[in-house]
Amino acid sequence: MAKKSASGLSQKQKLQIVKIITHIGALLPLILLYIDYYTYNLGSDEIRAAILRTGKPALILLILSLACTPLNYAFGWKLLLPLRKPLGLYGFLYVVVHLAIFVGIDYGSDIVLAWEEIVRRRYALVGFASFLILIPLAATSTKWAMRKLGKRWKTLHRTAYLAAILGAVHYLWLIKQNYTEPLIYAAILAIFLVMRYEPIKKKTIELRKSVKKRFA
Repeated sequence: MAKKSASGLSQKQKLQIVKIITHIGALLPLILLYIDYYTYNLGSDEIRAAILRTGKPALILLILSLACTPLNYAFGWKLLLPLRKPLGLYGFLYVVVHLAIFVGIDYGSDIVLAWEEIVRRRYALVGFASFLILIPLAATSTKWAMRKLGKRWKTLHRTAYLAAILGAVHYLWLIKQNYTEPLIYAAILAIFLVMRYEPIKKKTIELRKSVKKRFA
């Protein structure tokens, strides 16, 4: 029999609710973009608006996927751990849509011209590098790949931090003013990365257990 909490819900039921909220929240920016496109609410530069409105959710979703493990260390929120995979895959989806708009619409599917722009612009180059890193991560997100790769799977998927950092740099170099937001994303990533360092991880878990014991 499933153990129920004070709220009357079992852990399985809570997880199902959190997963539903995650799916809705992750798809919402794409749905709103679709609605705004067909109602002519993207402004005077529709392509740039669409590129920005797919790139930003991609970065946020990647950061959220990386947040699950450190938040579990700090607060014991094990319910977040199963969300790492869907959040990461949704982040990759937005990156693909982001790149598809850039190549397919902004550059009229002219691969050569788009590639020349990517190589010429530093923000485009680091963004494309982030995309390349995410491809093997998305391709190995299955349980079969996890079993096949063994310990190498974790090593490979740690490069998600590099992809997210490059994404933050891409955003920072892309915008021409108000760097506050991309710098905040970079700072959050740095905190999460430090929390993965084994001595810091142990201290964080010990502190959480100590606080929990004190207030139990």
